[in-house]
Amino acid sequence: MTEVAARAGVSVTTVSHVLSGRRPVSEKTKARVLGVIEELGYQPNALAQGLRTRRTMTVGLIVPDLTNPFYPMMLRGLDDVLVPAGYRTVVCNTDGTREQETAFLRDMATRSVDGVVIAPFQLSRKDLLEHRKIMPVVRLGGGPFDADLGDLVRSDDEGGMAQAVRYLCDLGRRRVAYIGGTRHTGPSDVREAGFRRALAEADQVVDENLVVRGDFTRDAGREAAEILLDREDRPDAIACANDLIAIGVLDAARKRGLHVPAELAITGYDDIDAASLITPALTTVVNPAREVGRSCGEALLRQLNTEETAPSRELVIANSLVRRESA
Repeated sequence: MTEVAARAGVSVTTVSHVLSGRRPVSEKTKARVLGVIEELGYQPNALAQGLRTRRTMTVGLIVPDLTNPFYPMMLRGLDDVLVPAGYRTVVCNTDGTREQETAFLRDMATRSVDGVVIAPFQLSRKDLLEHRKIMPVVRLGGGPFDADLGDLVRSDDEGGMAQAVRYLCDLGRRRVAYIGGTRHTGPSDVREAGFRRALAEADQVVDENLVVRGDFTRDAGREAAEILLDREDRPDAIACANDLIAIGVLDAARKRGLHVPAELAITGYDDIDAASLITPALTTVVNPAREVGRSCGEALLRQLNTEETAPSRELVIANSLVRRESA
């Protein structure tokens, strides 16, 4: 930095301000400094900067399944906010297991990331409390709001699922099944609650034989659909906890030669890109992943830029039903 400053005819402090972006520098001076930096091939020492500022300018994103298209789009929204602020994101995939979730949280603390956004599927309240003492934590979904656990960003999972099931009932479907994730993981319980609420509002009794739980994958959806469609009194509609499950249900229906939606109506949840590309196109609940990601980034920045501990907040993202060909 001293050499850059000397060649550019500015102070070392000015070079520092150009690199960090934390103080205004005239465009003419900035251009001169950046020109010298390029000429010298200068690379800032991130470790040294971190020791001085007590910031590593990195954050962690911990999610259960990167093959689920919701999470890459959510990451895109997160970076929309964090990259302009100078941060880089380290992404960890947990497969929704407690062992991996706790291991990655410990790893993030060891690496001194500045904060973490996590979609907790198995973590206990104690786990989250322990790590929130070390660094700012933003939860993506994962249960009811608890001010002690930091900011919570979520979509209206119960309301969204209730909207989809209410739509199926309005179509005249009287045997509505539900395929969800394992109990007490991620949004499983909340979306199932929306399914039950909508049936109750339609004066329909939940047939527990039409409720199947697995995980949030296409294979799980196909396997669950096989169970439901093997029943003599098979369902005339299936509400799915996410789009990957719903695509698996479509696989099973196609294999059996069932016409969708005449013989079997199917709804998903999330509105991933594939939902509008498959045949028949999927009726689903829009869960705006990029907007969710941006909200997580803004919540994390708010904590990072507040010297004292900021009061925890809950942000609920509205969702809506998009009607296509499967129902």
